[in-house]
Amino acid sequence: MAAVTTLAQAVHEDIGAALAATDAELARRYPGDPGTRQPVHTVYVPADAFTARTPRTWGDQALTALDTHAPDAGALAGVLGLPETLAVQVHDRVRAKLRREPVEDLRIDFEDGYGPRPDTEEDAAAIAAARTVTAAVADGSAPPYIGIRMKCLEAAVRDRGIRTLDLFLTGLLDGGGLPAGLVVTLPKVSFPAQVTAMVRLCEEFEKAAGLPAGRIGFEIQIETTPSILGPDGTATVPRLIEAAAGRATALHYGTFDYSAACGVGAAHQSMDHPAADHAKAVMQVAAAGTGVRLSDGSTNVLPVGAADQVHAAWRLHYGLVRRSLARAYYQGWDLHPAQLPTRYAATYAFYREGLDAAAARLAAYTAKAGGAVMDEPATARALSGYLLRGLDCGAVDSSEVADRTGLTLAELDALAGRPAQVPGPAPAPGTLRTAGSPPNRGE
Repeated sequence: MAAVTTLAQAVHEDIGAALAATDAELARRYPGDPGTRQPVHTVYVPADAFTARTPRTWGDQALTALDTHAPDAGALAGVLGLPETLAVQVHDRVRAKLRREPVEDLRIDFEDGYGPRPDTEEDAAAIAAARTVTAAVADGSAPPYIGIRMKCLEAAVRDRGIRTLDLFLTGLLDGGGLPAGLVVTLPKVSFPAQVTAMVRLCEEFEKAAGLPAGRIGFEIQIETTPSILGPDGTATVPRLIEAAAGRATALHYGTFDYSAACGVGAAHQSMDHPAADHAKAVMQVAAAGTGVRLSDGSTNVLPVGAADQVHAAWRLHYGLVRRSLARAYYQGWDLHPAQLPTRYAATYAFYREGLDAAAARLAAYTAKAGGAVMDEPATARALSGYLLRGLDCGAVDSSEVADRTGLTLAELDALAGRPAQVPGPAPAPGTLRTAGSPPNRGE
């Protein structure tokens, strides 16, 4: 029996025409996951302390801390409260990670971590940073993502920030070109006009240097109260993303500047303070679907000193990282090499302990087999995204995922809404990951 409808085709066409502009606006504003590997952390190093050996030095110091304070899986389990079986898997992988790729994302800091210096000194540091990054990228010792945090665009330091950015980018070009993993961080953003100005800087540099339009993206640091709530009482973050005109790659929460701006006392400034949770909830909703990534902040309680002090700081850091991961903040800042063991321990435990359940649910969904949980396409997207993030950071192997789900990496990418991947190096943040899959997959 033929299907019978009432509405004329003209109605379909009229509705389509009426919503065409809305369709285009949705596609522009909410393009979805960019399909790139997101680093699990960002390491900030003052510009005057940065050398070609910095990533390896951090890795060596992290290994020393691990060997001293948690030399085996049993010790790690005792410090962090991990089940013994999970601790064995995590300890081995953390050690391997610290040897292979201790730093995933490194920011050479010309802002708070560097402070005001004579112009000649900062000029020299910016030029030296560019040369060091160029050499490190050439010999393969650079982290997958690396760049600078410039001074902000507030009046007092605006010219200095612009000049440092110009010197650094020019130095990279003189050395052979901008690296694929280049990242630029714009701190202390309060108003959309500052983001618009940053876009103008990027555009003008691209034109002058003969670069493709849109080549330079940047992260926006959320560390002032006007960046969350504007003077008119409306949320500012969506306006910042819009002002970036497609160049914003991430929003990074600044724990201590934001807490201080809210009047939070120094003893209570933390990633889990209610003021921090409110700011990050606004950031999360504003960034959802836009392709702009999120990063949590840091803890300044460092794992140094006697064993009991190190263990206490590790437990705090581990708990905060796990808390961030559960709240879909998959990246954060690390301020000290001895934080790397718990950064990776928390991240690897998060993905390994959920591996079997997530894979089983995804396998049941794709097989339409049903089960104890009725999953929808959106949940399948979240499940596949979870497994892919675990693969990206090295928490799980592609063989483990394939054995449990029966899915290829291309099928996982499709379920997660990511572009299909091909072998090769990791591409720049904010660009489609068509140049290659993350180096940790399957290792």
